Amino acid sequence: MAVTHDVPQQLDELVSTAHRIRQAIESVVEGKSDAVRLTLTVLLAEGHLLIEDVPGVGKTMLAKALARSIDCPVRRVQFTPDLLPSDITGVSAYNQQTREFEFKPGPVFANIVVGDEINRASPKTQSALLECMEEHQVTVDGVTYRLDAPFMVIATQNPIEMEGTYPLPEAQRDRFTARVAMGYPEPAAELEMLDVHGGTSPLDKLEPVATTAEVRALIEAVRGVYVSQAVKKYAIDLVVATRHSPDLRLGASPRSTLQLVRAARAHAALSGRDYVIPDDLQDLAVPVLAHRLLPSVEAQGQRRLPEQVVTDLVRRVPVPETRAS
Repeated sequence: MAVTHDVPQQLDELVSTAHRIRQAIESVVEGKSDAVRLTLTVLLAEGHLLIEDVPGVGKTMLAKALARSIDCPVRRVQFTPDLLPSDITGVSAYNQQTREFEFKPGPVFANIVVGDEINRASPKTQSALLECMEEHQVTVDGVTYRLDAPFMVIATQNPIEMEGTYPLPEAQRDRFTARVAMGYPEPAAELEMLDVHGGTSPLDKLEPVATTAEVRALIEAVRGVYVSQAVKKYAIDLVVATRHSPDLRLGASPRSTLQLVRAARAHAALSGRDYVIPDDLQDLAVPVLAHRLLPSVEAQGQRRLPEQVVTDLVRRVPVPETRAS
């Protein structure tokens, strides 16, 4: 497998910087190394992350820890039923002195936007994020404003069975690169949490360990990670398999293929490789694809979750033979 020439020179720096960010996050979020790695993968893949789980397991803590680990503008939005789209994107307000309308930017104008309990707001308000997540821009009153790079939305969501929640529209779920579930901590990690969090929050002591410029450089390096035609074809085969599965009534979109490959590039770079292998796609298939899928009525009756369907498809889809050179 052929590789690029510039990326290897940047990989050591990328891995080192990512390791610093990871250590900073894990000093706050104990026992969730897989979730932290996936968060960094999505950041370097220029994507967005959906953190879903029951209250109290550290969803917001993970989002805040990443935000504080990077020296860049960060805004947090608490989603509530009365939140309006203009509360997110911004609004044009009339200035009595100049007698002109002036645009007042909303919280989406930041490098990292933390959306807390995103599914407690109405679908109309949730849809205010569609344009900025996909096109990195906001249009208000016919005027388009670009968002600075890097731009990442980290949203937390409670299970839809909980009171006061709305299901996310399919179009919005599809714009999240990956979904991660925190899960309950192991007893040892929970005991350490009692020791560490018993007095003051470790977030208060967390200092930035990377700059915005460094993150931009890391993202640029990830873009240069090589993906062979065989691996690209494998990614397409995995996605197409979801569209033909009898267990699913909605398969993965072409956007998911693109985001799966982007995430695989970041996953490979974090592993110190400047080329993607099938294992990268297999490791990311469930977090990148499962939240976009809708199970069939039969699968729901059998309690087959999309995660289980994707896992089965990964086992069945033939893996291409690749070699590094």
